[in-house]
Amino acid sequence: MAYHSPKQIAEIAVQTGTKKVSIPFVSMMVLGFLAGAFISIGFLLDIRVTADLPKEWGTFGAFLGAAVFPLGLVLIVLAGGELLTGNMMAVPMAFLAKKVSFGSLVKNWVIITIANFIGALFVAYFFGHVVGLTENGPYLHKTIAIAQVKIHDNFIQAMVSAVGCNWLVGLAVWLAYGAEEMSGKILGIWFPIMGFVAIGFQHVVANMFVIPAAIFGGGATWGDFIMNFIPVFIGNAIGGAVFVAMAYWLSYRQELKDSLDKPAHG
Repeated sequence: MAYHSPKQIAEIAVQTGTKKVSIPFVSMMVLGFLAGAFISIGFLLDIRVTADLPKEWGTFGAFLGAAVFPLGLVLIVLAGGELLTGNMMAVPMAFLAKKVSFGSLVKNWVIITIANFIGALFVAYFFGHVVGLTENGPYLHKTIAIAQVKIHDNFIQAMVSAVGCNWLVGLAVWLAYGAEEMSGKILGIWFPIMGFVAIGFQHVVANMFVIPAAIFGGGATWGDFIMNFIPVFIGNAIGGAVFVAMAYWLSYRQELKDSLDKPAHG
């Protein structure tokens, strides 16, 4: 199974982050919509698998949900999509390498945030509310229970939890960059994503699905969503940009400067 070394992955991350900021606006919106929808479908699958499990199963039930949740990121990486939390790692790598401006980074994050939210809200409303996949019996109870856990964290708890989340999500994308085959990418994605879900860390795009789904079911408010969104966004940004991008940039800074500064040969 072909794979790249960590230093080579760092180069790929810089190149990928550079490309992400130059994607045309319409493409960025469509790919962002798809990513928000894919993450939400993964979360919906988690709820449908675990909502009616016997209580005696304990945390094994949480593991089963975490085991299927990675469907979302697998679809994004392999089929195509622009996910905010992944971009919180890749675009800062390009920024640190001085390949993109800070303004381009912010613009990318803002556009992808909006597009991810539209995709997540689409799944929450049409599949969750209209079809009723999160509003019937144990599924409604599970959806509201998950959302309540998210919104009951205070600001610091939500932010720190989100740091842990995107440390793992950033690493999942990092490992996917390191594999050349689909099977390797899926394997690289699965373990970190399963880990963050089983632990219960906060993911801003996943919350764009589950909290609105709970709102449509009468178990939360839009005020709750906003008060959760702010600390989780900040924490996810720190997790991806500092704990992954900056950490590896500092680790391979000189090698990256040398390789990225090499003149192209044609």
